[in-house]
Amino acid sequence: MSDRRDPAAIAADAAELRRLRRRIDALDRRIVALLNERAALGREVGRVKAGGGRGPIRDPEREREVLLRVTMSNGGPLSQADLLALYRRLMAATRRLEAADRRSRRAGTE
Repeated sequence: MSDRRDPAAIAADAAELRRLRRRIDALDRRIVALLNERAALGREVGRVKAGGGRGPIRDPEREREVLLRVTMSNGGPLSQADLLALYRRLMAATRRLEAADRRSRRAGTE
């Protein structure tokens, strides 16, 4: 099926698409940097907890607080369910980093 629109309109749409995709690419780079910054802070929290003997890696109460704050700050268009799923995955990934750090510390002291 051919596009019967004006060639100028097709070119304008293509240019707009490229512009929007460049913006998405730039945002993706920022999001990756922020996710890694958040993960690094989570690892620091883990080091403090481990150093003070402050219990398990998972803190369900803290996770509930984070999820509540995320829910309250969501203005869309992402649904609450999708945003919460992303954050649950993020917290799980951070817990895995913290667990690996604890294993490394134990291996280094044995």
